[in-house]
Amino acid sequence: MGVRRATACGVGGTILLLLWGEYEHWRASHRRLRSADVGVAGSGRGVEAVVVLGFRNAGARINAVNRWRVRVGLRSQRADGPTRLVVCGGPIGGAVSEAELMACYAREVRGYQGELALDTTSRSTWENVQNAIPLIEDATRIKIVSHSLHAEKARAYLRRLRPDLADRVVRGDDYRFGEWILAKPFLAALGKRNLSSVDRAQLNGGIVRPTAVSLGDPLESE
Repeated sequence: MGVRRATACGVGGTILLLLWGEYEHWRASHRRLRSADVGVAGSGRGVEAVVVLGFRNAGARINAVNRWRVRVGLRSQRADGPTRLVVCGGPIGGAVSEAELMACYAREVRGYQGELALDTTSRSTWENVQNAIPLIEDATRIKIVSHSLHAEKARAYLRRLRPDLADRVVRGDDYRFGEWILAKPFLAALGKRNLSSVDRAQLNGGIVRPTAVSLGDPLESE
């Protein structure tokens, strides 16, 4: 009976942990978006920009995380107007920039034929957002995609840098139940820690810029 009870508790605890990870990602995907009363960002007119944040890529081949993020960016496109895909990331772990690897994957593997813009020099989430600004300034609607807590952190940075652009940010399709389910509790715990640091810095009038490996936003390129 003791073994059965311990097994049941272990299974139940694991299920609760996985559900908590899902819940935190779902919550993050709904936070720091434009206010409901900002009309221009939600209109059907003008170009939409979908910003894909890069993940450390050690080598000349795109890794699984960056492939997934490109797919999220592509599925986040709206159907009722033009979309510009903005891929971000410099050569953090290899000679080729993350942005170039993601652009190649979008074009050659996923068959993307739309407008494409690259930020090939950024080395952190802060720089991703900063360097993407000139590429999204004309967009009437903006989406930022990654895993949900990382995308939320980028939205917080955009709010800090350009509140006018943050008022155009709407949800991307980065949260889906069951995707990366085993990793979500880990990403949620560390992502929440990173977001708390960002919020504390903002209250103190500063901003957190990544300076070391952070597995919640998993690596230095984040």
